[in-house]
Amino acid sequence: MNNPDEQPMAWAKSSYSSGDGGQCVEWAPSVAVTGVVPVRDSKNPHGPALVFRASSWASFVSAVKGGEEPRA
Repeated sequence: MNNPDEQPMAWAKSSYSSGDGGQCVEWAPSVAVTGVVPVRDSKNPHGPALVFRASSWASFVSAVKGGEEPRA
């Protein structure tokens, strides 16, 4: 896969992001069908994106929704 920062894509903002523009996480759901999920900081849209396996991203999102604290 090419670098996700170089591909035009639609980004979705986390529903947990605050409305004041801080602490925003975005991901590209249209790319997730390829088995990977690009994730970026919306405050730096031209900066790098991290790329996770779709299954790992789904586990992370499920844990956060369930109230678990993210682990490294």
